[in-house]
Order: sequence, then structure tokens, then C-alpha cells
Amino acid sequence: MTIKAFVTGATGFIGANLVRLLLEQGYGVKALIRPNSRLDNLQGLNIELVQGNFNDPDLFKLMQGCTVLFHVAAHYSLWQKDKEKLYQSNVLGTRQVLRAAHQAGIQRTVYTSSVAAIGVGKPGDIVDETHQSPVEKLIGYYKKSKYYAEQEAIKACQMGQDIVIVNPSTPIGPLDIKPTPTGEIILRFLRRQMPAYVDTGLNLIDVRDVAWGHLLAYQKGKTGERYILGHQNLSLKELLEKLAQITDLKAPKTTVPHWLPLTVAWVEEQILAPLGKPPSVPLDGVRMSVQPMYYDPSKAVRELGLPQSSIDIALKDAVEWFTTHEYI
Repeated sequence: MTIKAFVTGATGFIGANLVRLLLEQGYGVKALIRPNSRLDNLQGLNIELVQGNFNDPDLFKLMQGCTVLFHVAAHYSLWQKDKEKLYQSNVLGTRQVLRAAHQAGIQRTVYTSSVAAIGVGKPGDIVDETHQSPVEKLIGYYKKSKYYAEQEAIKACQMGQDIVIVNPSTPIGPLDIKPTPTGEIILRFLRRQMPAYVDTGLNLIDVRDVAWGHLLAYQKGKTGERYILGHQNLSLKELLEKLAQITDLKAPKTTVPHWLPLTVAWVEEQILAPLGKPPSVPLDGVRMSVQPMYYDPSKAVRELGLPQSSIDIALKDAVEWFTTHEYI
């Protein structure tokens, strides 16, 4: 009998790749979409679409008939003005979705958190699932919202729900429709809009491996555990050099001190934005870049069998997807 999965966030980057993997592996898929959702990433797929939102009192009815919930959906924003929207969508929304899953008799939930909820260690440290930055040390309302949303998952698990938590790092690859901040870096590079860069770093993983991490968490994950879905720690300089090799475009050679983009972002968001000028760079995004965000995914590799596909291939596929879909 076909196992049916209920997926939130199916139209997004991770969700769309997860839906494709589930179909390839023989699962049925029911996807929750908002009335105004862009469906580009789901065109031609044999899935059931149901309209609704997290606050629907009858959300549990839409989930009935499904065995597993993949709660991937989240609101992503680094703009400080979105504080309330982040809390409503990520924290209260997660609470409502998990409550509906309990009412619907969902057997197991895979909740998509983020390494953002874990935080970072001391400069240069590589941290794993045992690390937790104090919530007041997490930079920006997005990270804080993901921390509090993860706490909702932990509470629901303590109340008896079977929930596995996955914490993706920085996914790259095809179907980055919005695009993500890392997708924006790739696009700025391709458009020759990156004359310089800041000295920072991040953990990258092929988005298709992130999809596998979700499915493996459902199949093998331990209830109540968190798993970092990541792969390779790279400095931003190394990332740009990889893009240069893939595209034959020159990588920027100049670094800028962190105080410069911090000052520009502060002026734009705090002074010019209230006057009606849209800011170009979120202040919290620049604050995050001050410290490299390096993670150790060995627990997910060891316990789940998380794939560690080539970052070079993932970057190449991302470049090809952006080019083919006329983002350049």
C-alpha cells in the first residue's frame, strides 16, 4: 500500500526537491498550498494539491489519509520589519501544523528546522547538534523564530508525538525559485555584480541531499533528535573561486571590512527605509556574515546515511538552472 506524505512548503526550494524525491521513491504526495502560491516548481507532477493555511481550524481534515508529515514551510526574511510575520508563520504556524497532525493521526513528522536555530560557536568553530547558542545571541528575528519553532516541535514530541528534527545548512542546486540568499550570491556573481566580498564562510550541501536527509530522517531518525543536513564548510572566497572555475568568469579579489557593509545596511534599513527608500541589503544578513557558520554533519551521515554529493556539481546545476530559467 502506498505511503502518503503531507508536505508543507512544497512550492519552495527544499520542498519541491523533496516532493520529486518522494514521487521517485514511490510515495504519494498531498501538498498544502496557499491560494496565491507560485506553482512553477510543481508543474507536471502527479501530486494532490490542497489549499489552506496554518490557521485553518480544519487543517487536520486535509491531512487525513496521510502517514507522514514533512513540515518544510517557513517564512524566510532577514528584514527587521518582518519580526511579527516571522513569529506568526514560523512559531505559531508550526504549533498549529503539529496540532493538526496530532488530530489527523499522522504517525511521524519530520520538522524542517535550520542550523540558524543552533547558532554558531566561537569564531572558526565547527559545531554539531549538541551546540546551542543562547537565544539572545542568535542574530536576527529569523534565527530566533526558527529556534522558538524548534521548541514547539520539542514540546509536541514531549507530549507524545513522533517527531524528528532536521537542520539543513545552506542548500544549493536547482529549483531555487525565489531565490535563497546563497542563490542571490550565485546570481550576483553571474551578473558581475560582486566586485568584492566579505571574509566569511558557510556550510554547503546539494539541495537534493537535503531532500534525501528528510526522507532518511523519516525512515531512520530517532524521535526527538535533531540532525544537521550539511556537507562542506567553505569560505566565501572558496565558493566564489569554485563559481569562477565553473563559469570561466573571474572571481573578485578584493575583500571589504565588515564595518563597511554594516554601516551601509544600518543607514539603509534604519534611516532611509522609513523615508520610503527600499533597502538593498538587510542589516541582520550583514551581521550574520561577520562570523563563519561552519557545521559538522557527521551524525546525519553516520545515523541516517545522508549523502555527501559533490558541491561542484550542485553549483554547476544551480548555475545551469538559473541560466535556463532566465534569472541572469
